[in-house]
Amino acid sequence: MAEAKNSGKWWKFAVILVLQTGLILAVPAQAVYTHLTGTTVILETRPVDPYDPMRGYYQTLSYKISDTDTLKKLPGWEEITPQRNYAANYQSNSQTFYIVMEQPANPKSTLTPSPWQPIKISRDRPQDLAANQVAIQGEYINEWQILYGIETYYMPEDQGEKINNEIAQAQRQPQAFVVEIKVDRSGNSVPVSLWVRDRNYKF
Repeated sequence: MAEAKNSGKWWKFAVILVLQTGLILAVPAQAVYTHLTGTTVILETRPVDPYDPMRGYYQTLSYKISDTDTLKKLPGWEEITPQRNYAANYQSNSQTFYIVMEQPANPKSTLTPSPWQPIKISRDRPQDLAANQVAIQGEYINEWQILYGIETYYMPEDQGEKINNEIAQAQRQPQAFVVEIKVDRSGNSVPVSLWVRDRNYKF
């Protein structure tokens, strides 16, 4: 009888362990799938502190599409923002959304790839996108925090100082550095590389 109870406990433990392992592996598996099957998209980044852009060996960047001043100008913005008073905007009102990005028809002749441009926002994943459009899944946290899950990147230790210097110099020029990502059909995105002027750093 005791052996049966012990066997039952072991079985429950094994099931829990398998489920936890599956959840852990699901994240990198999704990232690999997105990297292999996704569409390449170029995102314009926002300036970072040129004196301390690297913390540890992780590069943190924000994007033009993370700026609410940019998003407020797009059709669909009102769909994802809570209709509440000003004070309530400080609170978290998490809402998943999709931002549709469009590839530039006439890319500018610059050292870095031309960034895609946002054209609209949707609460639901768009189904009728043109061939030159993709939808990136994002999360509205509050009025000052918009996340896409691609804000932090690991950089090799030996490249940290070099990239710091490149970014500090590049910020003096408009659209001097952009990020290349991959976006799959579900809107999931993963970082691929960072362009700093004419130099490309893989993640």
